[in-house]
Amino acid sequence: MKKLSYAVVIIILALGVFGAVYYKNIRGAIPAVLPPSGDIVEDINTTDMPLKLPPGFSISIYAKNLGNPRVMHYGPDGKILVSVPDQGKVIALSDSDGDGFAETHFTIAENLNRPHGLASRENKLYIAETNQVGEYDYANGKAVNKKKLFDLPGGGNHFSRTIMFMPYPDESKMLVSVGSSCNVCNESDERRAKILEYDFATGKLEEFARGLRNSVFMAIHPVSGDIWATEMGRDNLGDDIPPDEINIIKKGANYGWPICYGKNIHDNAFDKNVYIRNPCMESFETPSFIDLQAHSAPLGLAFFPEEGWPEEYWFNLLVAYHGSWNRTVPTGYKVVRARLDSKGEYLGTEDFITGWFSNGKVYGRPVDILIQPGGTIYISDDKSGVIYRVKYTRPV
Repeated sequence: MKKLSYAVVIIILALGVFGAVYYKNIRGAIPAVLPPSGDIVEDINTTDMPLKLPPGFSISIYAKNLGNPRVMHYGPDGKILVSVPDQGKVIALSDSDGDGFAETHFTIAENLNRPHGLASRENKLYIAETNQVGEYDYANGKAVNKKKLFDLPGGGNHFSRTIMFMPYPDESKMLVSVGSSCNVCNESDERRAKILEYDFATGKLEEFARGLRNSVFMAIHPVSGDIWATEMGRDNLGDDIPPDEINIIKKGANYGWPICYGKNIHDNAFDKNVYIRNPCMESFETPSFIDLQAHSAPLGLAFFPEEGWPEEYWFNLLVAYHGSWNRTVPTGYKVVRARLDSKGEYLGTEDFITGWFSNGKVYGRPVDILIQPGGTIYISDDKSGVIYRVKYTRPV
């Protein structure tokens, strides 16, 4: 009888622990992990359309039924190319009749290992898989003659590998973002939790910046030429810490992970060592440039150009918040506008598009952003499987 009582107590305790873990860490994950509870393709043209935009903007579906589209990139032929990691392929979109809807999408590369990052120059296309970066000839709408440039570490918590050519005078160098293998840990592989630099002239792959837990997307500031990147903070410290970040990436800088976050705040929940100096301080560690709401999961970021946009938007930054999972009350699921002056000084953040999580329904999760001169924005959504087309509808 005592054995039975002990078993009942153990079951009750286990259920209590599970309930506490569920409430703290899983309840808020439901919008992230379940299929969409609303059909954005159908609802976007109705009076109950959930997405809310600033006055003067409209939104429509540019492409649909894409699986989990992630990175968008203009290919050598001018078509929008999209990586689809879960399907192991890269596709091209074509709006041949110019009606604002890509009625055709076709595969240009397939049988890849979770492809993510895309880059191109001249007639070469570069695809970052989770374990390598390959160079292709781009001909007749196909990526052919694959040549492996270098290996990358695969596996771990963060699969995405993003690539970008650096601006002049370093245009012969490519940046490669490689996330950590864990939530928070001391990495054994020196290539992880970093942005790496590949030099085409020498064939060397070296560290560019470190202490970056998961900087999935990068963008070049149109005036300064600086590299900006979003950064996802660690989980399991609570609903509101640590902040997610936007950083200005400098060569040789250390952005603090795993022992520092935000404005050089010490993560003493992980780091228990005794230091001779303060473990998080300039010039040893670089603080974040902009702190964002914890667990927003910032991904794509893009700067507004001058051409075809009102002056109030010039050089401002749009950031896609993919949306939380490790938070009691979900946050994110929107695109925000970081207001900046021409020198890149931060003036504040405001919502730009909201409603992907609305009235208990999840319609999608924004990922990447392309901003064109002339008033057009494209946004990928890897939950609803679509690309949105946003238009500025007022005279400039």
